Amino acid sequence: MFAPNGLARAALRFRPSAFAGTFIALAMAAMVVSACGILLETGIRASVPPARYAGAPVVAAADQSAPYGHGDSADSEPVPDRARLDDSLVAKAASAPGARTAVADVTFPGRGPGGPLTAHNWASTAFTGEKLTSGRPPHTGEVVLAGSRAAVGAHVTLTTPEGTHTYRVSGTTGTGTTGTGTTDTGATGTGTAAWFAGSEALRLSGHPGRVDAVAVFPRDGVTTATLKSQVAHALGKDAEVHTGEDRGTVEDPSLGEAKETLMGIGGSFGGVATLVAMFTAAGTVALAVGQRAREFALLRAIGTTPRQVRRSIATETLLVAPLAGALGCLPGIALARWWFGQLQHKGAVPRAVEFSVSWIPLVSAGGAVLLTALLSGYIAAHRSSRIKPGQALSEASVERLRIGWIRTPLGLAAAAGGFVCAGVSASLTGEDAANAALGIVFLFMLSVALLGPLVARACAALFGLPLRGAGAPAALAAANSRSNARRLASAITPIVLAMAFSSVLIFMQTSTDRVTADQQHAGILADHIVTADPGLTQDAVRRAGHSPEVGAAVGLLRTSVLVPASGALESASAQGVTGSARDLAAVQDLDVEHGRLSLQRGEIAVDAQLADNAHVEVGDRLHLKLPDGTRAAPLVVATYGRGMGLAQVTMARADLATHVSSAYDTELWTKGGTAAALERFGTVLDRDDYTTAQSLDRELNAWANSVMAGVLGGFAAVAAVNTLVMTALDRRRELGTLRLIGSTRRQVLRMIRWEALLVALTGIALGTAIALATLVPMMKGLTGQGPYIPPLVYGSFAGAIVVLGVAAATLPARAALRKETLDE
Repeated sequence: MFAPNGLARAALRFRPSAFAGTFIALAMAAMVVSACGILLETGIRASVPPARYAGAPVVAAADQSAPYGHGDSADSEPVPDRARLDDSLVAKAASAPGARTAVADVTFPGRGPGGPLTAHNWASTAFTGEKLTSGRPPHTGEVVLAGSRAAVGAHVTLTTPEGTHTYRVSGTTGTGTTGTGTTDTGATGTGTAAWFAGSEALRLSGHPGRVDAVAVFPRDGVTTATLKSQVAHALGKDAEVHTGEDRGTVEDPSLGEAKETLMGIGGSFGGVATLVAMFTAAGTVALAVGQRAREFALLRAIGTTPRQVRRSIATETLLVAPLAGALGCLPGIALARWWFGQLQHKGAVPRAVEFSVSWIPLVSAGGAVLLTALLSGYIAAHRSSRIKPGQALSEASVERLRIGWIRTPLGLAAAAGGFVCAGVSASLTGEDAANAALGIVFLFMLSVALLGPLVARACAALFGLPLRGAGAPAALAAANSRSNARRLASAITPIVLAMAFSSVLIFMQTSTDRVTADQQHAGILADHIVTADPGLTQDAVRRAGHSPEVGAAVGLLRTSVLVPASGALESASAQGVTGSARDLAAVQDLDVEHGRLSLQRGEIAVDAQLADNAHVEVGDRLHLKLPDGTRAAPLVVATYGRGMGLAQVTMARADLATHVSSAYDTELWTKGGTAAALERFGTVLDRDDYTTAQSLDRELNAWANSVMAGVLGGFAAVAAVNTLVMTALDRRRELGTLRLIGSTRRQVLRMIRWEALLVALTGIALGTAIALATLVPMMKGLTGQGPYIPPLVYGSFAGAIVVLGVAAATLPARAALRKETLDE
């Protein structure tokens, strides 16, 4: 049925421009679909090979996610920090029948004479392979250091989360390696390591009684699979048991977040991108087929059957779509590789995760392109292949004005769905509100595409009014636009798509950045902010408070907690405060709206918008998950208005310190004082420098939105240019007729420019309306304020569309006019 025939080969030979446009649209669709599919597959397959735990056959660790919901709707959210096990589970694991021994692993950051270091318990060397080069293992009050920084018997001063103390060096090791040839960077990124006695390591870690993981070794003759089953039975629901490559997940908990990021891009964004790409490609194929309505009518007039016409279209598709899909996958692989590399460079994906490419996303992209081309071509030619030849010739000469009784109700339903979803998004917050954006835009875009001819006719009538008084070329452009609404709609749709998607993704980020910057500008009262690696010592706040000219000093432990909102768990920024509420008010203006700020243990102050979403008020208890997933229910004593710029949750440091990996204060805020006097504590920043540094933390989100806007907006822009070029080349007969009746070449080109300008302005107006209908409710739910649209950015979007639109329509028309002949 689909074997190549003469009609298909002749169409391909005599109408190369239409097939070139179709080829470009299908190839770009394959590029977008394959790139997103590759990222999705990489996220699914992502793993980190074990390094520190390579010598431990079986590793038990805590679940790094916090569950929520009940029954079939139960789900989970990754914990912000590392979840740990109770140290009593070490004995339980060792009691498994096939276990020879079980060893706890305790790792925490510290600081020594040479700078930051990573500290462990000495027993962990059983699976890392560290060997003493001199001395003996440490006892209480002693430490083993990597390298030859200190001699055995010397005393060194080390800072741990428990404080600063002097320890005797009991031994040294050759290097700070894990035993697998990789440097033990731990949490600090340095190769310096220190080992303490087991009980002392637990006490100094900042989370006493909690271990990072438990390594279990088998008895002789016991297989790893058997031991895993036995340990899992012994520990029950208190721990997860890992073997093989899965041990790398325990070693690097950020893998879970990285998988979520990759799967979010490849799945959530990829799903919308795929629908948009397929939809746009289908529109291009339909345009190419629709431009040949006169040919199909003539074929019907000379006796060609409807089946032969459909077979010809299917064969043409098979001549173009498979090759376009295959070639489109090549830049798709390059795009996915670049995207993945950038995510690794920005720290969103661990370096150890490998980029995965298999045949699955490539074949899926090619199949989707082929299926889309076949269906769109069949639907576009369905009417002209079935109606009577005379009627087909009539409709090919004059555009039908009747509305479609299938397209119109579907388009109205899509528009209604877009408004409903926009209303729902106003009640969402955080990532939920942001994730709703693409769905809203797609519904509105679907509505514009389905109602395209009606929308185009209305816009042509509206925007064409001022053109009537702008001379003959402008008036002719307005008349052409009204009488060829379907052709106008095919050009408007990708422009609307480019404008709407790019605006939503970019202006969502500019809006949140503007609110954050405004709140920081109003809320930061401190004159100096000090940071240090891995953190500030316990007595830094007290010592800074006694420094000359310092009126108030406060330490902040920066982290995140999980708060229930909209039936799910939402990550919220948190600050644990060292100091009094009075001192905090001197360095931060949280803009307290209700209640009174207090920093007593068991109490919490919450951003007002977060409190509304969590349905709590002053006097209620907020049931949240601490950074390591531990449940807590502190009493809400105040709500405030500057959570985005400062922190969404404020509580006593003591309530957070034992639930984070690094229990040091992250920052020291002072009112008064001098930079020179504070330099002994770390790096000193003033207000402006701190605000700039904080904005760097938001760069990943801004970059991600920009890339997504570039992918979708760029694709849509190229599709718009492709459509305009196809339309202009198809009008050679019309342009030649205008020349024959006396129009000059300049007048014809001016008419084309006015038409292109009308198309561009219509697309910009509709795209802007869709973007605003999406951004206004979404930003109300996200920030409580309206969207912020930088004029220069918006102007650059609109200007680029106008320039591309006018150039895409004018250049091929100019080339066609050079021939000055009718296309018979």
